[in-house]
Order: sequence, then structure tokens, then C-alpha cells
Amino acid sequence: MRSNLVAALVRLATGVRMTRALPHHGDAAIYFANHSSHLDFVVIWAALSSEARLGLSAAAAEDYWGRTRLRRWIACDLFEAVLIPRGGIDRHNNPVARMAECLVHGRSVLIFPEGTRRGDGEIGPFKAGLYHLARRFPDIPLVPVHLENLNRIFPRGTWLPVPLIARATFLAPLRFDPDEPRDAFLTRARQALLPPDDAGH
Repeated sequence: MRSNLVAALVRLATGVRMTRALPHHGDAAIYFANHSSHLDFVVIWAALSSEARLGLSAAAAEDYWGRTRLRRWIACDLFEAVLIPRGGIDRHNNPVARMAECLVHGRSVLIFPEGTRRGDGEIGPFKAGLYHLARRFPDIPLVPVHLENLNRIFPRGTWLPVPLIARATFLAPLRFDPDEPRDAFLTRARQALLPPDDAGH
């Protein structure tokens, strides 16, 4: 009940629209999306079915969502996110290992392979984390989610969302090919998030 209410409030506040419904039968998935605002994981969470929301662990920047007790409660208790450090990475706090642990326990995960927010609406190069997750869990579908307008609705330095329409497009799942080189895989995954006119570039 609380999950449905919060999701409805998020959709109302951001005006998020789904342009493609995603069938979900409770199976784990690795969602990956372009990253342009701190609202990204919240919007994707709200766009999912109630069943999928309950089984999702999203990566959230620790330096932002862990900065205050309120933000930490929102991220960890309300949305069940996993706080990820963006610096000082070692084997004890490796983000890939933490997301892999969620998958081992049957949960879906959401990651942002660019590793940082972009305010220009473009999709930057992907870091290797998505590849390492996919290689470890080759049978779990990789679901691209393309976000539009989040960089304008919640730009850097703002506290409240600007009333514009956001769009979350759930695209056809990818499958991991163990024979595909890492860089080729990351290029293919990034191209899956590009608009059709840009995908060939």
C-alpha cells in the first residue's frame, strides 16, 4: 500500500510517463539507465509494477543520499536503495560486489553505467561495472531504461522538481554473450539506450 502511494506521488510530482509497458513476472533483472539527476532511480522505481518495485535494489550515490538522516531514510528505508560510494573504492566497498549480492538473493538491481550524472542530456561512455555483473549473471536479462527530461526537471543545484513531463522507456532486454569482448558489450549496451537516429554513431 505504501509503495503504491509513494509511486503515485512520484509520478504526479515528476509527470513521468512510460512509453512502453514492461511485463514483469517476479524474475530478477538487471536494469540499467542513463543518468542525469538524483531523481533517476526514484522515477524508474515508480514506473515499475508494485511487484517489481518490492524486489528492486537501486544504486544510489552515497555522497548525496547518505548526507543526511532524512535522505538516507528515503533512499534505504523507503526505496530500499543500495548506497554506493563514488570514490575510495576498494574490495570491501566495491559497488559491483554489493549489487551482485542483491542478485544472489533474487532481487533485481538498477545501475547507472556512466557512473556520474550528466546535465546535458547526452549519454556518456559506460564504465565496466555492467559488464562484470552481466558476466557473473549471464542468464539474468539486461533491461535498458531510457530517461528523458530528468536533467531539466531536477537539474544540479535544485531542491524541488520543475513541472515538466519526464519519460521512462523500458526497452527490449539484452542478453550477455560470453564471447563478446568487454568494450564491444559496453558499446552495444550504450547503443541500446540511444535514440534510433543516434544509435548508429
